Amino acid sequence: MTEVAAPDANEALPCDLLALTADLVDRPSLSHQEGPLVDWLEQELTQLPWLQVTRVADNLVARTEQGHRRRVVLAGHTDTVPPNGNEHARVEGDLLWGLGACDMKSGVAIMLALARSLPVTAIDVSYVFYAAEEVDAVHSGLGHLFRERPDLVAADVALLGEPSNGALEAGCQGTMRLLVTVGGERAHTARPWMGRNAIHRLGHVLAIVEAYEPREPLIQGCQFREALQAVKVSGGVAGNVVPDVASVALNHRFAPDRSPAEAEAHIRAVLAPALDDGDTVEVVDVYGGAPPALDHPLVAALVGRADLPVVAKLGWTDVARFAEHGIPAANFGPGDPTIAHTADERVERRMLEWCFRVQRALLTQGLD
Repeated sequence: MTEVAAPDANEALPCDLLALTADLVDRPSLSHQEGPLVDWLEQELTQLPWLQVTRVADNLVARTEQGHRRRVVLAGHTDTVPPNGNEHARVEGDLLWGLGACDMKSGVAIMLALARSLPVTAIDVSYVFYAAEEVDAVHSGLGHLFRERPDLVAADVALLGEPSNGALEAGCQGTMRLLVTVGGERAHTARPWMGRNAIHRLGHVLAIVEAYEPREPLIQGCQFREALQAVKVSGGVAGNVVPDVASVALNHRFAPDRSPAEAEAHIRAVLAPALDDGDTVEVVDVYGGAPPALDHPLVAALVGRADLPVVAKLGWTDVARFAEHGIPAANFGPGDPTIAHTADERVERRMLEWCFRVQRALLTQGLD
């Protein structure tokens, strides 16, 4: 791997990153209500002569055009989940609490600070601020950009500022939602032998799901772990009727060495012993995963320069959207992902500054 210089922990910062994040937290941007925040970001970025700024609906892309051979996308979503008594920023010492502090206005703050402070870079960069990540995938602002303006998100590699505790979360697992419906025959509960209880049949399905042994494949040194969980059940007609239909919604997380078709075939085979003719397994929603991109030179430089810990991303993130379009991607950002969407969501100054310096070193040094 190319020798690269480590980020300088003593190098001055261009702004107070914790204060900038607090400012962003205090600008409400619930999913589908990101417009005012994006208006403000657009105003800030269009003042910078070294950036070409393009807005598509509530998605904003600011690009350098310096003619470098390589380009990196730094991407972050501007929306948040609904508040939980934490809609206002609260700073105590070097800690910031507030909605989106972790997921992911701290990552957006780093992108904005980099865009403001780096008129010249060693690689070209596209700062992609996109809407509607926290809602159904059909609304995704990043998906909108890939459909309508793929030129704005084209790059050699992409880094998403999702919270990762300052580690590089490589790739991501795929996610699939399925609806399993089993049949029966109605009867009076006083004479249940006259019918067939669909809810009782569902118990066999649930037993298989509970006993599921997940695969744990090792991919490029990253340990993935698959999962199958029941997330919702329904059935029943009345208090004195044997039910003739029952269903369970399942969520399956599958490692990126399996395609969605392979994952679906696997789950159908797992469930087959509990199903009869007429029962159905319907895939309601599915999105493939993304393999780790650790062999990409820019990702390798990022990891090697800062000696970053590398872990597999067990959840699904928009790295999969980039991978789907042939762009290697990874997650790297401040904040603890386990507290995202909680009332206690917070971020530390130390982590903000560390992630900023690591990304600045990548943009200013490239592979040198």
